[in-house]
Amino acid sequence: MEQAARTDGKNLGARLMRGEGVIAPGVFDPLTSHIAAVAGFDTLYLSGAALAYTRLGSADVGLVSVSELIDTTALIRDRVDCALVVDGDTGFGNALNVQRTVRGLERAGATAIQLEDQTFPKRCGHLAGKSLVSSSEMVGKLKAAVDARHDQATLIIGRTDAIAVEGFEKAIERARLYAEAGADVLFVEAPQSLDELTAMVRELRDVAPLMGNMVEGGRTPLHSASEMHALGFGLVIFPGGIVRALARTAVDYYASLKAHGENGPFRERMFDFNELNGVLGTDALMRKAATYE
Repeated sequence: MEQAARTDGKNLGARLMRGEGVIAPGVFDPLTSHIAAVAGFDTLYLSGAALAYTRLGSADVGLVSVSELIDTTALIRDRVDCALVVDGDTGFGNALNVQRTVRGLERAGATAIQLEDQTFPKRCGHLAGKSLVSSSEMVGKLKAAVDARHDQATLIIGRTDAIAVEGFEKAIERARLYAEAGADVLFVEAPQSLDELTAMVRELRDVAPLMGNMVEGGRTPLHSASEMHALGFGLVIFPGGIVRALARTAVDYYASLKAHGENGPFRERMFDFNELNGVLGTDALMRKAATYE
């Protein structure tokens, strides 16, 4: 398997402002990030939900800590040079906490940092029972985020979960306020129909680039990235697909091993030792090590 392509990732904002369509698959660690980069993706999305699923074995209910998020971001950045969009949840507190979160994630290698207007602890945007901070509090948090970033190329993504709590029109109002506060990209979470997706673009496309979120089994009707781009969404993420795929495979694998006491029946669905080392680029790593001997 080829080594992942190297890109500096700092042109994401310029690409979105030019109206380019960008697709970002979800990742949760350096391995999934490397595999996604080798597959040809130049932009990745570090999903808070995927991190909760894999690092904690838990639902996305606000249990991941800021240090765990920053550590994971740094490990991914050490492995790939793709643009890296990081789900910063609520910023882990008030405006001052947001500033510390932004500084930490930016130092760790985030290209874009997503911040949302849920109360803390948050929960997955496609779960019921969400609650929001006031729009004025979120405006202050976004202003704090903009002030905290060291590099203007580091994007701040303003997310609102207001559709499920206050309704569609209030969500659009919040999004406009977040753009005025300095958000570079707007993310209105969990629209529930094609009509809402279309209305969202109509209301906000001249305000800031828009991000759309595709979640299998979630509240938003599923569309391909090309369909979302055609509607007017610049950045389209598929945040948890990799975890759902791996979890399904793991369930089948462990059931097979338990039933048969061996991996033979599952062999065609696995890499062997050498194949996995090919994916990891182990030979190239060993050659590099030899140059220092």
